[in-house]
Amino acid sequence: MTGIPFIIVFVLAISAMILLISRFKVHPFFSIMGVSLLLAIVAGIPIRQIPGVIGSGFSATFTSIGIVIVFGAFIGAVLEKTGAALKLADIVIRLVGEKHPELALELMGWVVSVPVFCDSGFVILDPVRKSLARRTGVSSVALTMCLSCGLYISHVFIPPTPGPIAAAQTLGIGENLLMVMGLGIVCSIFPLIAGYIFARHIGRKVPSADIPSDGAEALSYEELKSSFGRLPSACLSLAPIMVPILLMALSSVASMARWNGFAADLCIFLGTPMIAMAIGAILAIILLHHTGQGDMFFKLTDNTLRAVGPILFVTAAGGVLGKVIATSDLVNYITSHASTLQVMGIVFPFLLAAILKSAQGSSTVAITTTAGLVAPLLPALGLVTPVEVTLAVMAIGAGAMTVSHANDSYFWVVTRFGGLDVKEGYRTQTLMTFVIGVAAMFEIFLLKLFIF
Repeated sequence: MTGIPFIIVFVLAISAMILLISRFKVHPFFSIMGVSLLLAIVAGIPIRQIPGVIGSGFSATFTSIGIVIVFGAFIGAVLEKTGAALKLADIVIRLVGEKHPELALELMGWVVSVPVFCDSGFVILDPVRKSLARRTGVSSVALTMCLSCGLYISHVFIPPTPGPIAAAQTLGIGENLLMVMGLGIVCSIFPLIAGYIFARHIGRKVPSADIPSDGAEALSYEELKSSFGRLPSACLSLAPIMVPILLMALSSVASMARWNGFAADLCIFLGTPMIAMAIGAILAIILLHHTGQGDMFFKLTDNTLRAVGPILFVTAAGGVLGKVIATSDLVNYITSHASTLQVMGIVFPFLLAAILKSAQGSSTVAITTTAGLVAPLLPALGLVTPVEVTLAVMAIGAGAMTVSHANDSYFWVVTRFGGLDVKEGYRTQTLMTFVIGVAAMFEIFLLKLFIF
């Protein structure tokens, strides 16, 4: 099956998956895997190939972010156990004041995700999010959405993340990455504002399971802090988070600047998310021993592995769904009928990327695929000058975050670490990515219309 009938079946399948999880309490892992299997059969994927497709989609998640999640969760557990997360929350509050913790976390995520993938960035900063919720009494859901929003926006707009770099190269402006970075920063303004407003709104509507939102936890914050005695220093508290970020940033710079030799290879090796997070975990172990809690190492590791197991397997199941859809003829059908959208000008790259993102889950794949399809059409779309082509890169990035749902690994990272079930995830993460994607495209359209 292909074409419009398969698109209808896909929508019905996603609806059925949500119903199974929210109404009939079927575990997300079995719900997603079951829907993926049925979709593979309906899509006409040869029976012999289906097990391989499922296995490939499942293992790809572990290859890309599985180990990163384990190390990140361990770092988070150590930061919470030693009181370092509370120290970091105090640092953030001193910098921005107690009135705007959501904005502080959103901007923190936006900066961190420039060199770091948003999945890794969320795992790294999650302990700070939790401690800020305790410290300020602000809705945990609002903080979750602000962090997710900030990370996502720079992930699709600002090099050296792979998507914008690949799109710039494909569209012929690879030598003008500074302009891509500059416009990426400018085009972040509307979605950051829209995400902040949405997060504050939805935070009043949706409770979170990970941190009580009634303020009881916030009232005992000082008691919680005093229970640790003396908190670790700012340097020790920051090291497990900042060192991996800096290593990944250095790796991105080495790749983008095309450094050669052993030093470049070393930078890229140390900046690989898995290695950078492993170094962060080693620093967390040092922090654990420095605070006199080295005997908790084994127990914390064991508890971390128990806690991240469900996250990893549900995220991997989402990878299976994305792989099934990517293997089907759906993406080919969408791309082969893209010519009907060309009359839309700068909006065309946005819509095409949004369709591909929603269909197969990966923002990077949506960006690179859309860039390849749009490249020969730029003159027909009226996008000729370097600035106009750069705006096309931004439009592709805006579409590539519209929308995040069950076939996107980031959806599961945000919802599971944020204490949200699937139904709440669609009300928060999915709706938020729609809001910020549309806000970004609105800003890009205005820039094209009135400035460039």
